[in-house]
Amino acid sequence: MKVESSVLRTPDECFQHLPGFDFAPRYHWLEDRRFGALRMHYLDEGPRNAPVVLMLHGEPTWCYLYRKLIDPVVGAGYRVLAPDHIGFGRSDKLARRSDYSYQGFVDWLSQWLLALDLRHITLVCQDWGGPIGLRLLGAMPERFDAVLATNTLLPNCEPAPRGIGEWPGRIIEDWVASSKAAADLPVSEIIANTCVKRPGAAVLRAYDAPFPDASYKAAALEFPSLIPIRESMPGITENRAAWQVLERFEKPFLTAFSDSDPSTKAWEAVFRSRVPGARALPPVEISGAGHFVQEEAGEPLAKVLLDFLARNRG
Repeated sequence: MKVESSVLRTPDECFQHLPGFDFAPRYHWLEDRRFGALRMHYLDEGPRNAPVVLMLHGEPTWCYLYRKLIDPVVGAGYRVLAPDHIGFGRSDKLARRSDYSYQGFVDWLSQWLLALDLRHITLVCQDWGGPIGLRLLGAMPERFDAVLATNTLLPNCEPAPRGIGEWPGRIIEDWVASSKAAADLPVSEIIANTCVKRPGAAVLRAYDAPFPDASYKAAALEFPSLIPIRESMPGITENRAAWQVLERFEKPFLTAFSDSDPSTKAWEAVFRSRVPGARALPPVEISGAGHFVQEEAGEPLAKVLLDFLARNRG
């Protein structure tokens, strides 16, 4: 299928010999009214009739982030799906920053989820995986059985305790401003600089793999500017509607934030105060990890997830 000139696709050879990542790529063709067909990449491991664990990445990563969790969860008898958002990983990339919107990311993932007819989902979300994935839960809560939220958020511009009174704070403000002015983004260095312990060179190269040069980074550059940090920004109305659904979500909702992520840590208390399913469970703190907890503490997080799944399996 022909890819439009305004759509980029990372060459397959960029993804060869990635450490710890021996998973077969799968693809789904999305229909987009502006760009026609867009190829979305995802991993799909485990029995097709097993309960689904949906792992959603954020900025500026891709499904490689979840490599340490996939095999243990599949080994426990679950089906794991880990998509790359459009603009990331092996998914198609739009050439202009203006081609991306918060709603666009939600719509693309929703179309994929419905096409695969995923049900009985345990959502695992980190970073933008929360603002996107929890919007899907808000729109179709009947498809979700549980949530594990780690180092994530759902911005609403509401005062505490319904939101974060002083959020976004200097860290997020600076991140939005710097990315908005940038023409390029040092993807692997952003990941390394938010880790407690710097990942090895081969792993950092794997995070750079989807982006052969700056022309492939429009989504990664634009993502921070799409965070609705002002009440007038797109997404606030829809996020508040999702919060209304979450306030009635009595299914298991586990918060498992790391101990060294100042950008999202305060959101844990908001989830725990507003989501009935979260109030019913003691929170978990993952020690010795920064923002990208899956990278630094993948094995401990996998154990938390496996325990959570075992408790909730019918």
